[in-house]
Formats: sequence, C-alpha cells, structure tokens
Amino acid sequence: MPRVNNSVLLDIQDLRLGMFIQLDVGWMNHPFPANSFKIASQAQLETLRSLGLQSVRCIPGKSDNWPQLFGRGRQAGRATFSNDASPEAQRSLSEGAGGSGSEHGRNAARKGLDVRQWRSRIAYFDARFEEIELVYEGLAQMLARGDQEARQPCEALIQECLAELLGEHELSIHLLSDAVGYGQNAHVVNVAVLSMLLGRSMGLTEVQLSELGLAALLHDAGKLAVGASHLHGLAVAQSLVSEEQRKRYQGHVGESVSIAMRLGLSAQVATAIAQHHEWADGSGFPLHLLEEDMDLMGQILALVDSYERLCNPGHAAVALQTPHEVLAQLFSSHKHRFAAPVLTAFIQMMGVFPPGSLVELSDGSQAMVMSVNVQKPLKPVVMLYQTQRPVEDALLLDLEQGTGLCIRRGLAPGQVPCEVLDYLSPRRHVCYYFERAAKLDMSKARS
Repeated sequence: MPRVNNSVLLDIQDLRLGMFIQLDVGWMNHPFPANSFKIASQAQLETLRSLGLQSVRCIPGKSDNWPQLFGRGRQAGRATFSNDASPEAQRSLSEGAGGSGSEHGRNAARKGLDVRQWRSRIAYFDARFEEIELVYEGLAQMLARGDQEARQPCEALIQECLAELLGEHELSIHLLSDAVGYGQNAHVVNVAVLSMLLGRSMGLTEVQLSELGLAALLHDAGKLAVGASHLHGLAVAQSLVSEEQRKRYQGHVGESVSIAMRLGLSAQVATAIAQHHEWADGSGFPLHLLEEDMDLMGQILALVDSYERLCNPGHAAVALQTPHEVLAQLFSSHKHRFAAPVLTAFIQMMGVFPPGSLVELSDGSQAMVMSVNVQKPLKPVVMLYQTQRPVEDALLLDLEQGTGLCIRRGLAPGQVPCEVLDYLSPRRHVCYYFERAAKLDMSKARS
C-alpha cells in the first residue's frame, strides 16, 4: 500500500475516474473549488484536459482506482506503486457515480440541522433585509426631493450594519427566502451587504468600509432624477432597450455622484460611485477607465454590482442563472473586466458555489446551497432533495460537520428534474444577509 503523500506525474490523457490529483497551477487558472481533489465525473476529466496541461500530479494512496500500468515508469522520482482499488473504494466510486446504494441507506446515518430553527433564523434575516429596504425607500424619497438632511440617516444606516459586521468574528452568508428581494431597493441593499462583506474580507479599515457602504447605498440614487429607475444594467448591456433609454440609463452615474457631493460626502465615496460601471479592461462607462485608473472601492462596487445584476436580471428576456452559473460566467467569460485580486477575494468569500446554487454531492444527491461560512466557503450548509421527506422537514446538512460529503459539481436548472426544482425551490430573486458567529481565533484563521 503506498504512503498517502507519495505522488506520481501522469500524462493528462492517462487520468481516470477515482484518481486523486493535485494541480500545480494557481487557483485562478482553473475552475475547480480546490487544487487537490478526487476526479468524480467525466465532465471533470474533460475540463482537466481542456486546461492545456501536459501532465498532472496524482496521489495513489488517496485514489480509488489505480491501475497497475500506472505504477511503472511514470513517477517523478518516487518508488513504483501498484494498488488495486479496495472493494470499499469501488463501492464508494460506484455510489458516487449514481450507482448502487439507496437514498435511505445514504441518508440514514446523517444528522441534519434543526430545520424549524433554521427557518426561524432565516425569517429574522428576511425581516432585517426588508427593514433596511424600507429605510432606503424613505432615503430615496428624501434624495429625490434634494433634501440635504438625508446624509445623517444614510450614515446611521451604514453604521448600524457595520456594528453587526465588524470584529474578529466568523461570518456566515445566508440565502434569504423568495418572498424577499423585489425591485430596485432590494438591488441596492444586496449590493451594500455584499460590498461591505467583500471589503471586510480584503482588509479595509472601518472608515473605508463606511465609505464603501455609503457608495453602495447611493450608487443608483440618481436613477430617479434621470428617469431610469425602471431600467436595469443587464438589459442595457444586452441591447434590450432603445438608444435613448441607454443614454438616459448611463446618465444616472453622474447624477448619483452629484447627489453624494451635495450631501458633502468624501471624495472616496463619490469616486467609488463614479466607477461602479467601469470595467478593468476599459469597456465600461462613463470614462472607460482601466484597472490601474480605478480605486479599490470602485473595483469592489463594479464587481458586486455586476454579480447582483446577473443573479437578478430584472428583465423577462434575460434568462435566470443560479449564483454558481453567474460566478462561473464572471470567471470564464468576463474576468478581464474585473481586477484579479478583487475577483479572487470574492470567490474565496462566496465559495465556488454561493448560496442559492444547485449542486450535486459526492454521493449523487441533489441539493441547494443555503449558507456559507466566509472562512470555510467550500463546506456550506445545503438542503437535500429527498423523495420520502416532506419539504417542510427537508434535511439540512452542514458539510463541515463530519458528513463525509462534498460538492461534486454545480447544476443548471435545466439539468434538474421538475420535481427536484419544485422541492428545492431555487430563488427567483437571490438576496443575502450575514450572521455573526463565535469570536474568531485569528491565529488559527491565518494558519
């Protein structure tokens, strides 16, 4: 039996299902959630072969399926290994591919979270989100009237959020219920929540987080003044509106900056607002800035605004995508639009499968991601689809708590049967809020 950490270097074409591999490339150079993992599907094999790699490092001791022919002549300075998969490993691989093993057998030993307590917590965060929406609605009316007294309630709202956010605590990001998140106000609150979370992850100071929060709160404040409150950025980007509407929409950026300046807010706030539609490759508007011309807060706001709009397009002609599909699109097709450190930090915070993503687990189960711990995003809380269990008692699993399961891949709604979609109920409007957990041991967090 080979030692677990011994590795061999294999030609990319010799990879097989069940092999445990280690990618010796940067995390941003491949779409997988980790650099080391067991190959669980043909789709993963095809993706690996599309990366342009000539060879890949494999670890026989962690592999389920290690044919004898790979034990001869292809090692990178290691002893020759020969290891047939054990019956247990073969069964594991078979069941992971959707083979033998009943749903009851797979789930019998699992202890889920208290679903009623969970729903009660989410109801609290739903109410918190809606409360902030309501406050913002009042602020938007004050801003539309040109009320100079709007600054104080704007700052008070952001300070209230920061009081929950700041400190050496672990944070979880929760998917809210589908009853939350309709309209422009929800977009603003979503962008503010995610921007401050990302700023915190990137080490912004309390003053900077306050400025970022204010910029996020006011980034679309000019829409009403230019008659663009009903227009959404994704529809404009995909040319689903007239040229006159497009120009009117683009005018909201300058008007939002003017509002921030009239309120006497800092130059940093005004600059971040001015840059929230700029893209790092110069293809944004209104000034077509490049990455090096943008401030960090502007880069954060531009990315979060794009992510939120893709999750919630607000136009009937734009297809809905799961958060995982959105993140994959940002990474694979649009990463040139965003500063690499900001995109990397966002993926590390949200995980490759953000809350709201449909996923397949390593045992073949289908589930939806409900919550991620910002410090451990690859082990989220998921809700499982189970035919024998009513949805009001759905099994919630924290993958960090010794379940032995992990996420194999993300799923598009079209890959999931209708009865599973009805059960898991992927959100038509994806909204998030955060929860403060136990105080974080920073020495462990850095290790």
